[in-house]
Amino acid sequence: MYVDNSTAVDESTTTSPRLLLKRFYDLQAERVQTYLLFDEGFQAYLKGAPNYNFSMYRQLVHEITETFQKISQDVIKVKDSLANVCNLNQIANILDQVQDEERNKLELTARLQIAQQNAVDHPADECYKAEIVELKQKVGERIQNINEFLEELKYESENLYTDEEEER
Repeated sequence: MYVDNSTAVDESTTTSPRLLLKRFYDLQAERVQTYLLFDEGFQAYLKGAPNYNFSMYRQLVHEITETFQKISQDVIKVKDSLANVCNLNQIANILDQVQDEERNKLELTARLQIAQQNAVDHPADECYKAEIVELKQKVGERIQNINEFLEELKYESENLYTDEEEER
């Protein structure tokens, strides 16, 4: 499931902050696509109720987990290069904050899926519906936080682009 985009930018050898940031943004886009696939697979799994295809869903979770782990490892490499090679600690700290929010979002997404399955399995039990509303709100808050950090990253890194333009 993981799509290796490292041929475009090898974050382990580049010291260009711009290329490292491009790699980070590519990884974030891949995360978004992975979430979409995860949700599609989960919705297909739910449609099988009450005869769920658990082995298919377990395989999906395995593949999604591997993809998210690889993306996370790659983001850490980018962050480390920005901090240790480029001496851009503030930008590296923002990537760290994005990572934390993404980790929280994934945990909440897993809890949300469990609540959604419980709601399908027990449609008369209102507590699952309330839990779904609460978890969707928390996931939305994580997404909002991620977007705010990405906006902060944009402003924090804009001088990297203007400095390079001035050098030309």
